[in-house]
Amino acid sequence: MIAEATFSPSGLVIALVIAGSIGSTLYWMLHPPASLVQKMAAKAESELERLIGGIVVVFSPDIDSAHMMVLAVKLARGEKSELQAIYVIEVPFTLPPDASMPEEERAALDALGAAETIAMHGGVFLRTEIIKARVTSQAVLDLAKREKANLIIMGSYREGKYTGAPLGRDIETIAAEAKCDVLIGVEGKHGTLLVDESSQASGTPDVRANIAP
Repeated sequence: MIAEATFSPSGLVIALVIAGSIGSTLYWMLHPPASLVQKMAAKAESELERLIGGIVVVFSPDIDSAHMMVLAVKLARGEKSELQAIYVIEVPFTLPPDASMPEEERAALDALGAAETIAMHGGVFLRTEIIKARVTSQAVLDLAKREKANLIIMGSYREGKYTGAPLGRDIETIAAEAKCDVLIGVEGKHGTLLVDESSQASGTPDVRANIAP
């Protein structure tokens, strides 16, 4: 004679709880939670992908960004980003907006030509544009918005020649009002972050800078 097994509701509940606990323990062992370091690394990688999209490097009679081109090329090459260099010529209000300014235009062509050379040596395609505007900062902000830039890179200048002089007004305005991230390079005598290895090999002066947040 075979005895019939009987199950009470409470016993079934306990069995299900035990089975669930065992299952969750096994899942946790097979899929351990990411460590804090792993989470930080994943977030940083995601932020970098978001940050390095379109890159705009700014030049003007006051803003010399030649030393920043090396970094811009390295970023663009590593992240396969679009790279653009612009030179803004400020047109005085006493002249028409499209007035001919031969000296400034030659300087613009020279600066952008040097930028193209750096980009070519780095294996990166560079778009260039000369912009005539009344105010440099507004021209940069308008272009960054139009191009949906993710990052603006530029050199810097100061309002005075004395120690501790504030950064130029255009620099401050762009950094404060840009709808994307802004990287400002302040040249330093002992910087090594932006060393142009190709220049080193050819015996020309190093290109280097300190980075200002």
